[in-house]
Amino acid sequence: MIRKLDSFFEPRSVTVIGATSGRHKPGNDILLNIAANGYSGELYLVNPKGGEIMGKKVHCSIGDLPEGIDLAVIILPAIQNPQAIRECAVRGINAIVLAAGGFSEVDEEGRLLQAELEAVVKETGVRVIGPNTSGVTSTPFNFTSSFFPLGRIPRGHISYIAQTGNFATHTMRYIATGEHYGVARVVGIGNKVDVDESDVLEYYATDPETEAIFVYLESLKSPRRFLETARETTRRKPIIMLKGGSTEGGSHAAGAHTAALASDDRIIDGALKQAGIARIYKYSHLILAAKALSAMPLPKGNRVSFLAPSGAMLVAMTDMCQKYWNLKVPALEESGRRRLQEISPPYIRMRNPVDIWPSAIVHGIEFAYREGMEAVLKDSHIDAVVPILMITDETGVPDLQFIVDLARRYPEKPIYATFSAEKKHMEAAKAFLEPRGVPTFPMIEEPFEVLSVLAQCRKYMDRG
Repeated sequence: MIRKLDSFFEPRSVTVIGATSGRHKPGNDILLNIAANGYSGELYLVNPKGGEIMGKKVHCSIGDLPEGIDLAVIILPAIQNPQAIRECAVRGINAIVLAAGGFSEVDEEGRLLQAELEAVVKETGVRVIGPNTSGVTSTPFNFTSSFFPLGRIPRGHISYIAQTGNFATHTMRYIATGEHYGVARVVGIGNKVDVDESDVLEYYATDPETEAIFVYLESLKSPRRFLETARETTRRKPIIMLKGGSTEGGSHAAGAHTAALASDDRIIDGALKQAGIARIYKYSHLILAAKALSAMPLPKGNRVSFLAPSGAMLVAMTDMCQKYWNLKVPALEESGRRRLQEISPPYIRMRNPVDIWPSAIVHGIEFAYREGMEAVLKDSHIDAVVPILMITDETGVPDLQFIVDLARRYPEKPIYATFSAEKKHMEAAKAFLEPRGVPTFPMIEEPFEVLSVLAQCRKYMDRG
């Protein structure tokens, strides 16, 4: 029977044990984050010094709290955590986030302390995320327990499970400030004395706010349960996973990080495929693929058309599509090929991929890319389109609204835009396109890599 995690994601009342007025300390940054995200539930603070913090009364002990608070976030030294859990249980607090590190990821003393934690969890029956975690973010409920300075976290429909604090801390700060998509839920599961990746995956599987699931794990606590849940979930929602500790060096690093034990990578690879989980190998794809899924639908297949201002790009990208990314660059229908020929000089024979620059020289960049993209978007042989735009002061900077218009006109086919040439115009293009629903990618290979991952997700979702 699944014990629900609602108190972590939708707490009506929260206590921060270890709250402080000291700036840039975890016990203060969490309060600033809670305020910045507009949490509207009851908030109770605990610090032996008492007094007030940010205009709120501070209780001197856990025993002074009212009974039945939904969630406790404990920001205390590791040695104090077992007793704090016991005291929370006495007050009827049944969901707890443990922020402190210093357990089995550190040394033998930490391992013994973590064993004590596990015993206390079983003894009290509380649910615990952590230790060694930055906790939970739940934007539909305007709540975060992260102690890293974040500000307001943008809302979306991507959810993360991470065996690291990264996604509730500095990676989330980058997403909030450097990208144009948001998240629904983020959980750093840490050392997993209780709540593990399977618990969270089961919650996400039925969560209406979660449309796609991204996972970073260094170990699987209950492999069979996780994979069985994933096998059912991936028929409805894509799951994309980066597995840490897949090499000997990575395995040692994982042990130092979260006390993880790595398994044979070939076995893991086969098991993930059977469960319909799309495996990735780049940390950046946890962000780039999420950005693509936030803005565009899953592609219906792996057939791509791309338009480039350089013959070398056409050759290189076609080679890589076929050799590394399992993408097809199919021949176009005759009607689409004929339209491309109509807008191009007679000295070039048009095909897929599309050498668009001769047309741009004759008709201008906006006309060439607009008409060229529409020709391939109409084509039933094509599942996704990648325009590679060269934009400079000298060659011209088109009004990119035409790409937004095409994305709205052909909503079933993803458009992933990338660029070359002048950095300031590339950044301006991202700032224009992404808030309007067209994802952009700074490096030319990236949209193809992302398409390869998402086409794999589609294949798994469509399996019998």
